[in-house]
Amino acid sequence: MEMAWLEDFGALIRAGNFSRAASARCVTQPAFSRRIRALEEWLGVELVDRSTHQIALTPAGKRFAAIAEQVLRDIEHGRREVQEIAGTSASTVKILVTHALALNFFPQWLATLQAMTDTEIPIQLTADNMGASEKTMQNGKAHFCLCYFYPRATSILDGAGFQSLSLGADALVPFSAPRGADQAPLHPLTGDADGAVNLLAYGAESGMGRIVSSMFEANAMPASFTPVFTSHTLVLARMAKDGKGLAWLPRSIVADDLAKGTLVRAGDSHWDIPVDVRLYRPRARQSQSAEAFWKLAAI
Repeated sequence: MEMAWLEDFGALIRAGNFSRAASARCVTQPAFSRRIRALEEWLGVELVDRSTHQIALTPAGKRFAAIAEQVLRDIEHGRREVQEIAGTSASTVKILVTHALALNFFPQWLATLQAMTDTEIPIQLTADNMGASEKTMQNGKAHFCLCYFYPRATSILDGAGFQSLSLGADALVPFSAPRGADQAPLHPLTGDADGAVNLLAYGAESGMGRIVSSMFEANAMPASFTPVFTSHTLVLARMAKDGKGLAWLPRSIVADDLAKGTLVRAGDSHWDIPVDVRLYRPRARQSQSAEAFWKLAAI
């Protein structure tokens, strides 16, 4: 059995069909299909139901998908650990942070951790959207992921292969630039809004976007929305201050703007979305430096 076959199988699951998966793996489709068939022959079971136009995993395939993902993650973690033991790799802790937490929360939190130890913590930080961060964690390419959690918008990191630690609470609140001296919102979230409200939206791969969308699905909105701009949190905050529309933003990030009056609530507290700041990690044992960091974070 070749490890590349497990990576091929993972690529097939993510892509949803053989041609896109073959392209992602930089091989021809016939060669890719032969490799998936070789994996099935080695296992002695069919992983893919080929009787339908849209590929579907067999019951055995669904179970093996979880096993293959765990095996690849453990191998990557093991590689890093033995490199660390042998002194061929620096004891760097690799952390993924979603954009909303990268500039404000993370530096302050890390400074607090650093103050609790006499040992310098070598950190490699990657700021990205939630979708990309999930894939990186699944592939075992990072030790931790720092992101927001909302019960109605769960992540694959909430699955059995991972565990998390709560680091604090925040809330996504609908904000708008003020209309005038009375500090009324320029883009109000009310039933008597004049036409559709300009919405500053998050992208499909954004964890914030999932959270806001899940809130939309669970509540009858008092106004219709016209998405006018899509980006990540810090850009949406800038656009909201410029009066371009309404955005659900983390209250902690825009505290200064609220104090200055450059942003105001666009709706009452009924539309606030309570979220939790969480640090995720694989359940499997990680490198010595990563385990030490986890213990420090849990204090």
